Amino acid sequence: MQLIGSIPSPFARRVRMWAIENNCDLALVNLDIFSEQDRPTMASKNPARKIPILIDGDLTLSDSSTILRYLIAKTGKTTLSWPQEHLLNIINACNGSLVEIALSRRSGFDTNDDKLFFSLQNERIAQTLSYLNSHLNDDEFKGCECLNISLYCLLDWICFRELTDFSQHSALVSFYNDYGKRQAAKETDPRL
Repeated sequence: MQLIGSIPSPFARRVRMWAIENNCDLALVNLDIFSEQDRPTMASKNPARKIPILIDGDLTLSDSSTILRYLIAKTGKTTLSWPQEHLLNIINACNGSLVEIALSRRSGFDTNDDKLFFSLQNERIAQTLSYLNSHLNDDEFKGCECLNISLYCLLDWICFRELTDFSQHSALVSFYNDYGKRQAAKETDPRL
C-alpha cells in the first residue's frame, strides 16, 4: 500500500503513526503539496487536492478518517464506536480550522484581524481544545488508539507550526508530553 502525503501533514502523520503502531506495511510517497511539480501528482489521485491519499491495488481512498477506517477493517481491529467517531470529528474540526489559519498566514493575512472567518476559526479552535481537554479521560478516549494518535498529531502540529497556545489545558499538555515519547511519534516527527 502507498500513502501519498507530506511529512508535515498532521492528517498523513496520523495514518503513518497508526500503521507503525499496528505493523501495517505502508510506503509514504512524500509530496511538497505547494510545489508546481508535486501538485499534479496529488490532483491526479484526488481532484479535491487534499492529502493523505491511500492506494491499495485498484482502490484509492482520501481523507485520513476514511483511510483509518479502511485500515482498521482490513487489519481486523476494533472499529470506532459512535461516541469515538464524534470525538474524532471534533479533533478533525479543530485540525481543519488550524489548517485554514496556517494557510491564511502563509498567504499573508493577519489571522488576528476582527474578521468573521478568522473569528469563527479561532473560536472553534479554542472551544474544541477546551472540550477535548475535559473529555480526555473519558473511557471512549482512553481506550481508542485512533483518537489518541489523532489528538497527538493535532497537538504536535500546533506546536510545530506555532499556531495557538494550549498550555492552559493541563490534561492536553500532560497527554502531549507522554504520547510524544512513543516510538511512532518519534519516527514521524516532521522536524526531522
